[in-house]
Amino acid sequence: MNGKSNIAVGQYHELEVIKRVDFGIYLKAGEDEILLPNRYVPEGTQAGDLLRVFIYRDSEDRLIATTTEPRVVAGEFAALRVVDANKFGVFLDWGLEKDLLVPFSEQYERMIPGKTYLVRVMVDRATDRVIATARIRDYLDKGPFPLAEGDQAQLLVWEFTQIGIKVVINDRYEGMLYQNEVFTELSVGSRLPGFIKQMREDGKIDVTLRKPGYGEIEDAMRLVTEKLEQSGGFLPLTDKSTPEEITQLLPMSKKTFKKAIGGLYKERKITLHPEGIRLIASE
Repeated sequence: MNGKSNIAVGQYHELEVIKRVDFGIYLKAGEDEILLPNRYVPEGTQAGDLLRVFIYRDSEDRLIATTTEPRVVAGEFAALRVVDANKFGVFLDWGLEKDLLVPFSEQYERMIPGKTYLVRVMVDRATDRVIATARIRDYLDKGPFPLAEGDQAQLLVWEFTQIGIKVVINDRYEGMLYQNEVFTELSVGSRLPGFIKQMREDGKIDVTLRKPGYGEIEDAMRLVTEKLEQSGGFLPLTDKSTPEEITQLLPMSKKTFKKAIGGLYKERKITLHPEGIRLIASE
């Protein structure tokens, strides 16, 4: 097995072409010469050219370059599908010819072929190979949380549970998005904006997709107005509509919907009818 290289594997590098051989070209990386096989060599490439390549190790642990872009690089999270398994672990499709290994030691539960998981890509210190881990919590910050309740954050869907959806906040912290806060279809790996709802005494963090407080109602009023405009000024919804009927047309709870139409009615932007609500301007 080759020793650890002076060049960071699992990352993109801009390297100089130093020579051509029958099976590809060699790129200069410090004291290393790294092969870029013929199938990845751009047409017209000559010695002295600089190429942006991704570096990893092939099945024989040799450093190899490719101009194919993987779906994720070392240090990043991604949702990837399991395509195979053997005695060492499971393999993920990450867009390269060689699939990405998740060793059994990096699985919090046995991973199943055909299923998609959130993983973090990393470089194994012992082998200098690019691998992935499904032990997400091990790579999240446990220190003081820098955001306050009401602050906006970027959410990454991690895992679905009975009580809600585990998310990664700003790629650094663990959070929980409860089922009654979700009115849109999400999947593992979805990225979306959200807000810090509550920082609990046990250190756990609850998040929401709507701005807490009155800001949530303002957002809901805007969404109702936009939906009315898209629907010719009328929606067949009232305060008697079921939660299911509301969520079919609007991404909000019945409670939020009632507050929104109450606000719009007070502002004289809508009129209320037994069969639904109508924009004033549409009457």
